Amino acid sequence: MDNINFFFEDIERPLYLSDESKQWLVQIAQHFEAKIIELNYIFCSDNYLLEINRQYLNHDYYTDIITFGYSDSILFIEADAFISIERTEENAQSIGITAEEELHRVMAHGLLHLLGFKDKTEAEAAEMRKMEDWALSLRVPRGT
Repeated sequence: MDNINFFFEDIERPLYLSDESKQWLVQIAQHFEAKIIELNYIFCSDNYLLEINRQYLNHDYYTDIITFGYSDSILFIEADAFISIERTEENAQSIGITAEEELHRVMAHGLLHLLGFKDKTEAEAAEMRKMEDWALSLRVPRGT
């Protein structure tokens, strides 16, 4: 799993990220017969991600994830995914789930986009949510 990397910009490393998280991401990709060439998750603050959103997408709002894919094929994943830890923690609190579960949902969301899933329309968003739930069902909770 040397092809999946976790980096941390201006935040502390979340305690619940582990090699099991990386194995889980590989499992998701393999389900779709995709190979992860290099997938970098960069965990950061709201302000760090806001600056990326402004600079590269011309959006002036907070978001939980921005994914930049570098491959022309959904079968070969090469990407950087920037995730705001602050945003995922706030979202988790507002919907009543753990920060760990929400962070993993967002990680899966980014990977699912790279695998070709979209969420612009209501139908696409419903399918994306279904796929996120499926992805989360594959995770083995820590300590079991």
